[in-house]
Amino acid sequence: MGKHLLHRPGSAGEHQLQQAHGTAERAERFYREQVLDHLNPAMREFVARQEMAFVATSDANGECDATFRAGPPGFLHVLDERTLAYPEYRGNGVMASLGNISENGHVGLLLVDFVRDVIGLHINGRARVVEDVDLRPSAPGLPLETAPGRRAEHWVLIDIEEAYLHCAKHIPRFVPVARTRAWGTDDARRKGGDFFGAKETSGQGI
Repeated sequence: MGKHLLHRPGSAGEHQLQQAHGTAERAERFYREQVLDHLNPAMREFVARQEMAFVATSDANGECDATFRAGPPGFLHVLDERTLAYPEYRGNGVMASLGNISENGHVGLLLVDFVRDVIGLHINGRARVVEDVDLRPSAPGLPLETAPGRRAEHWVLIDIEEAYLHCAKHIPRFVPVARTRAWGTDDARRKGGDFFGAKETSGQGI
């Protein structure tokens, strides 16, 4: 089984600010009691029932990108306590997150349960992009369809370095509303169209 991190969690910057603002003792207690280098059983159960995740990546120069991923429960697939995979589908062709990962493997996931437990989970680690055909032989439990009618072209495979709680106190509680999802559609209107009018204003103010 996994254990607590052998090295001190956090960055030099956050440690300096903790000292400057008198929060070092409180932070050390959080590191000691809440930060793991693996997914414990409760975390694995939590991941397995989530339907969305926020994903943060950056390129080799540190330019950041945050994105949203969604799917039926189980689309975030726990391979073992230290390894997580999620599917990538055909999208707008930009491949911003995958491009970042190809340059800089550091990745951060934030999973938030807005409905049942109203709690969050951070998962940080090192990511790499793996083709579906290459991953499947070593992960026979992967579903063939990770969303209705959709099969992953690629998987993002994450070697977990940190997993820890996101505080519940400011997370709103949502009530799900039935909705038909157009998984994988190329229909511009159903994808949101030019909702923000970017097409009409592109090239202005740059």
